[in-house]
Amino acid sequence: MQDLEGGDDVQSDQAAEAEILCERRGAAGVVTLNRPKALNALTLGMVRAMRAALDAWEKDPAVTRVVVTGAGGRAFCAGGDIRRLHDLGREGRIDEARTFWGEEYKLNARIKSYTKPYVALIDGIVMGGGVGLSLHGSHRVASEKLMFAMPEVGIGFFPDVGATYALPRLPGAAGTYLAVTGERIGLADACALGIATHAVASSAMGQVLDDLCAGGDIAAVLAAHAVDPGAPPLAGERAMIDRCFAGADIPDILNRLLSETGQSSENAGRLAALMRTKSPTSMAIAREQMRRGASLTFAEAMRLEYRIVSRIAEGHDFYEGVRAVIVDKDQAPKWRPQRVEEVTSEAIAAYFAPLPEGDLAID
Repeated sequence: MQDLEGGDDVQSDQAAEAEILCERRGAAGVVTLNRPKALNALTLGMVRAMRAALDAWEKDPAVTRVVVTGAGGRAFCAGGDIRRLHDLGREGRIDEARTFWGEEYKLNARIKSYTKPYVALIDGIVMGGGVGLSLHGSHRVASEKLMFAMPEVGIGFFPDVGATYALPRLPGAAGTYLAVTGERIGLADACALGIATHAVASSAMGQVLDDLCAGGDIAAVLAAHAVDPGAPPLAGERAMIDRCFAGADIPDILNRLLSETGQSSENAGRLAALMRTKSPTSMAIAREQMRRGASLTFAEAMRLEYRIVSRIAEGHDFYEGVRAVIVDKDQAPKWRPQRVEEVTSEAIAAYFAPLPEGDLAID
């Protein structure tokens, strides 16, 4: 499972170069995430190489846009090396894991504030860290192969990489729905929610890249290749989602789901049962992120996420979730606490409190 956040320790320049390709092609600075067998999962070396390339290209007048793509045709980026992070924590090397998160979050902020057009070509899976590399750019161009999710609550983690800022700004309660359920959506729903800005066919992605590198007007290039994303499957459930996921906390959301009647009641019941399998603490953190994030700047959101991840790395549920899903694969995590009703507001507030050593420095 590589669809969640992850990290690695410092790697050699040679390894980083193999994992990510940063090159100028015509008018474009092109980033190719180059770990297709690992679904282009992120490493620290990749984060550092991409940050260096973005810094250089922003100052280069010959580069008029940045294009980011994933190799292999299956994924844009499915996240990171969760097993590695798990092992670092178990070995008492939490500072190394924090180094990855800190530099990843700074890269997310760099993308959000980038002064040139930033075009993500999303052809396949985009989860966790891949969301951080795409969602905050100016153009999110997705194909029918898109599979988007922030499934972190299923392994005792939380939706990070800027989700605190981005998800609360989706229509209605859609952001909370995605954050606390970990549900996956496809192209049509991603376009309807504004997660994707443009839809093109997977078969046209190579030509889109070539046209962008040739220096064509970005809007004209994307319009020339535009396709109808189709009807969004969630459209019929949006009213139910807005009613239920506006709940004040996780128990309230569950009660609302179980109180649904009519056509949406079956899906609401399914979502309630699904949420009962997730980490109660992670879901409560995610709900609080959605509440706070709507009024935060992007830099404030990233500083808040670094506070949370620093506490997550010292806790129980993340390691237990990775054990159950990735290490032992018994799919039977023993969360602490096990029931959403046992999670206290005081315990959740502690994840958001300032760090004794100070907040992450975001430019």
